[in-house]
Amino acid sequence: MAGIPARLAWRRATVLRHIDEAPHVKSLVLDVPGWAGHRAGQHLDVRLTAEDGYQTERSYSISSAPAEPQVTLTIERLDDGEVSPYLTDVLHPGDELEVRGPIGGWFTWRPEEGGPLLLVAGGSGVAPLMAMIRQRAAVRSPAPVCLLYSSRTYEEIIFREELDRSAVADGDLVVDYTLTRTQPPGWQGYSRRIDRAMLEEVAWAPEEHPLIFVCGPTPLVESVATLCVGLGYTPERIKTERFGPTGGDA
Repeated sequence: MAGIPARLAWRRATVLRHIDEAPHVKSLVLDVPGWAGHRAGQHLDVRLTAEDGYQTERSYSISSAPAEPQVTLTIERLDDGEVSPYLTDVLHPGDELEVRGPIGGWFTWRPEEGGPLLLVAGGSGVAPLMAMIRQRAAVRSPAPVCLLYSSRTYEEIIFREELDRSAVADGDLVVDYTLTRTQPPGWQGYSRRIDRAMLEEVAWAPEEHPLIFVCGPTPLVESVATLCVGLGYTPERIKTERFGPTGGDA
């Protein structure tokens, strides 16, 4: 239709490969013809069409860095979901699906914005924050980053191996985990929901004016945002994005 920006037009993307990230979570690496790039934190809409013509759409955050040539969506399989079971269990390399985007402008980070960055994630809400971490590494941004990531169990930490490797290799990237349901033997991280004391321990002082990005289930996002304001962080530098019923009690 005339007048629709190219990024909002539906196009066919090809699945190049899928990556098992955690139980019930997969990343789909897509080739999107005519892709003009994105900003870390943006998302794509995905549309499925049934044989009888029924259509349904869902939005998924892009977890790949803008510097990467392909587009990666990280998807949690919801047992009662209309779209996620198809994307995670049925699609194979070479299959196509309809996408449009990138979409979203508020919950984004560009390297020229600098830092420090405080990234707070619950469950699969880590996906857009991972795009920020990957982009920072790709362009060698000096902005210091702290990721505070809440999961129910150790096995459910998405991107865990990559995050751990990156934190070891990069002294300006700190990754802290908290496990809210069960913890493995010898666990040294946090073992509760994110609270005021935890934020005070891991984050920069409000006087350093960090950019804060919070993404995950609505209760976590609202709680963390309220805590950050209460701790004295600048409200205008706190950006939030709420996911659907994901992350459980994270």
